[in-house]
Amino acid sequence: MILLTHGYFLSEDPKELEIMKPYVPLGILYISAYLESKKIAHEVFDSTFSTFENFKNNLIKKKPGLIGIYTNLMTKVNVLKIIEFVHSQPDLKECKIILGGPEIRYNAENYLLNGADILVVGEGEQTFFEIAEYYLNNRSLPTEIAGTAYLKDSTVFFTPERTLIKDINELPMPARQKIDLTLYGNAWKKHHGYSMYSLSTMRGCPYTCKWCSRAVYGGTYRRRSAKLVVDELEFLKQNYNPDRVWFVDDVFTISHKWMNEFKDEVLKRQVFIPYEIITRADRLNENIIKILKDTGCFRVWIGAESGSQKIIDAMDRRVDVKEVREMIIKTKEYGIEAGTFIMLGYPGENKADIKETIRHLKISDPSYYTVTLAYPIKGTPLYNEVNTTIVTDGDWNKITDRENNFTRKHSKAFYQYAIRWVYNEVNYSKTKSVPAKIKYKAKSILAQCLMMVS
Repeated sequence: MILLTHGYFLSEDPKELEIMKPYVPLGILYISAYLESKKIAHEVFDSTFSTFENFKNNLIKKKPGLIGIYTNLMTKVNVLKIIEFVHSQPDLKECKIILGGPEIRYNAENYLLNGADILVVGEGEQTFFEIAEYYLNNRSLPTEIAGTAYLKDSTVFFTPERTLIKDINELPMPARQKIDLTLYGNAWKKHHGYSMYSLSTMRGCPYTCKWCSRAVYGGTYRRRSAKLVVDELEFLKQNYNPDRVWFVDDVFTISHKWMNEFKDEVLKRQVFIPYEIITRADRLNENIIKILKDTGCFRVWIGAESGSQKIIDAMDRRVDVKEVREMIIKTKEYGIEAGTFIMLGYPGENKADIKETIRHLKISDPSYYTVTLAYPIKGTPLYNEVNTTIVTDGDWNKITDRENNFTRKHSKAFYQYAIRWVYNEVNYSKTKSVPAKIKYKAKSILAQCLMMVS
């Protein structure tokens, strides 16, 4: 039996339990749909609303011969625990473990030395299918299939790179029927008052932001036709009736031609589901914002990362911070919520740059914004730039790249207090309540004082 899973257990993640915004594991559902199209029998264990104990019991009961596990930053530690458990069970000694996902390419040796049998490097559908087909015919794993890595005599071997699927319109829709999708909708409904499901229209991103991983799709941009995307929206509406949809694409409005085709399909077929996207300011204009509004978009996340042009340039973001502000303001003028992302602690950033970021947030006044501390993901240009100064606190198999720190202009504590400064200073400017203003200003001053002594 072939089993697919992703090793994410919501019940074991206190922060995510508090946020409670679980998304369907589209990655393994795309693999599942591809296997279905090739008549490869398999099962999917969706671990999100399960527990590690239930998963272990399932493994012992089903005794899969082949298990494919999607691996990313969030699931890494659990994936390693799964591998350890499989190897500890006599009844599972014949089980072969295949890992794929964004964590794999630049950590291949570690995963193989920790017990994985073979790795899928890059896009997964065709590679996993060929592994599964070979296994079913031979009861062993191949060593010559493109897009894989394996261990032989303690040495890692990479096969030739898998050619990416040129036309992703050929791929079937994710096999959502393999899992209980209503668990996701109900969780959202209970905690937020509406159901939310995710959908992907494209693969890859041609932009070159230094902190962003391109481990799976590289710098490509491939997109499904607007018709197929609206087909999928229609499928979701008919089968699950979502209140909202989250398009997981990196830059939803990247192609203005596609946006016009999408608008035509939505309006012609009257398939309206309120939706949320991420994009870049330089791929927005008034006409595109109007298209978003007309097709049901209720929230746009516009990447900024900093209010300092110096830092944006250092990140190779290739965008003008003034344009970011203009597009946030213009989006809100059309009645669409505008969110943005801020990253502090990037190499070279100082207090003046953070002050520029605060000014940027005050001027643009986004509906929502998030602030995170920069961390280097292995394989990214940022990681390569700071590699010699990276400090990790713990064994590789017990931590993720999120725990990576590196030598910055200031201490890590400085930037953690800087995050407080940003939030309180922006809140101070937004509130009209005098008591609240006093509270936020006091917290802002305290955060700055703590920055000075950190």
